[in-house]
Amino acid sequence: MKISTKGRYALRLMIDLAQNKEQGNISLKDVAKRQEISIKYLEQIATPLIRAGLIKSVRGAQGGYSLTREMDKYTAKDILVAVEGPISCVACLETEPNQCPRYSECLTLPFYKGLNKVITDYLESYTLEDLAQLRGYQIEYII
Repeated sequence: MKISTKGRYALRLMIDLAQNKEQGNISLKDVAKRQEISIKYLEQIATPLIRAGLIKSVRGAQGGYSLTREMDKYTAKDILVAVEGPISCVACLETEPNQCPRYSECLTLPFYKGLNKVITDYLESYTLEDLAQLRGYQIEYII
């Protein structure tokens, strides 16, 4: 599994909205300037986040984007899944039930299920609140 630029920038967008939430609705122009990401790309990232109910958009002079819930109610997984789709280390684990014709005899499946669990647990262990406060910290994850 590789997190794309879209996923990385979605986390940065959400962190920026969280860190600046006292300002109310935040324009993508301001986020683009602070994060050094093009407005066009941020618009493409914002769309699936809105569809997933993670952010909302308000039009008009006081318009912009804002979070739909408290920072501690988002996980890194929520954000990444909204823009990347299912997070899985192998394609056969993306759907339930598993559609692989070798599913019942696959000797590597337990390994990949375990790896998926570690990835999912890690992504669920970080809230947006955690991410917004990590600046400069060394992250260590103990399994």
